[in-house]
Amino acid sequence: MVRDDIPNEEQRELNDQAKQEGINYPKKRFVYEEIKRHLGERIFIALVGPRGVGKSTLLKQIHHQAEASFYISLDSVRVTDLFELSKELMNRGIRLLLIDEIHAYPNYGNELKKIYDFLPGLQVLLTSSSAISLHDTTYDLSRRVRLISVPSLSFREFIFFTRDIKVQPISLSNLTDTERCRTYYGQNMHFEPLFKEYLTGGNYPFTLGQQDTLPQFRNMLDTIIERDLIRVSGMTVAESFEVGKMLLFIGRSESEGISYSSISQNCQIAKTKVQKYVDLLEKAFVLRRVFPKGTNITKEPKILFALPYRLLFKPYDDAIGALREDFFVDSISRLGIRLDYLKGTRGEKTPDYHVGNLVCEIGGRNKGRTQFKGFTAKHKIILTHPGMLDEMRRPLFFVGMLE
Repeated sequence: MVRDDIPNEEQRELNDQAKQEGINYPKKRFVYEEIKRHLGERIFIALVGPRGVGKSTLLKQIHHQAEASFYISLDSVRVTDLFELSKELMNRGIRLLLIDEIHAYPNYGNELKKIYDFLPGLQVLLTSSSAISLHDTTYDLSRRVRLISVPSLSFREFIFFTRDIKVQPISLSNLTDTERCRTYYGQNMHFEPLFKEYLTGGNYPFTLGQQDTLPQFRNMLDTIIERDLIRVSGMTVAESFEVGKMLLFIGRSESEGISYSSISQNCQIAKTKVQKYVDLLEKAFVLRRVFPKGTNITKEPKILFALPYRLLFKPYDDAIGALREDFFVDSISRLGIRLDYLKGTRGEKTPDYHVGNLVCEIGGRNKGRTQFKGFTAKHKIILTHPGMLDEMRRPLFFVGMLE
């Protein structure tokens, strides 16, 4: 027997509102097509990404186009029994359940397992603003959930959302072809003046068209530290203060030499705790770790910020050197390509990063080739900002155009 009180009036109103709101966002993130490809499969889909990148909007866009879907935000309406709600919705013909903010439901992992095992006709597409919680739970759900990354906007996506232009991408292998890069630069160099706007917070959809965006990132970081880390990871208030102290040190330092050991020594925090904090903040998309390439060297990672969090601790002109690296690592990481930083065994100068068959040095226009001296690699390039192009140099913003 179908119960008339499930879904209740509040849940139905939210569902109708979300379907209508899907019309209000005609432009779609590039990841939208990847999500659509997996709809209808016998697997749940979890959208993983930082706060503010448009995961809720993606759900509403899909809801607007789907015929047998139902949207619910567990952060907005109360649900006492998620399994029973899902069962009743399936009985009413719903085949796609869109669950926003899944982390707001207690023990949601167990409910998702029940839905998957006992309601095989229902697919679930879910999001969470607590990326830490979603990472851990989807690991437990193993074969039942497909993780799809929803990163911040690439520079190419930023151009699409701000200028309504879909720039043709460039491949990583093309970066070594001087003539192709020369042609590509001629076609797209007029976008380079937008690069500073992108680096300073334009990589999130909610900042588009706004001037002073850093206060919003400060609020987002405070929410991650004061709520997500404490609620999801069991961190104490005292430990959250240590996290703040650690971030302040990383933010005010040069990117070179930031590791577990340097943080531990300078912040007076046990190295095991530093490792724990960095791991959690990487899951929350605040920090990024890049491990060294090679053997016989300390295996501690280099620790960078995700864009644009570094600017909460240091002004743009002072931070630009490290900010370029933050951008590079952000852009390469979203491609799913292995990235290592290069570290000499005796402290000698080396290029910055190893990506595929590329060895990359990152810097300003005056960046020279001295780091490559005596360094053997099939392809060597210098990524510069502001951009330059010759046999070895490439504009740094090209990395934001990769696909």
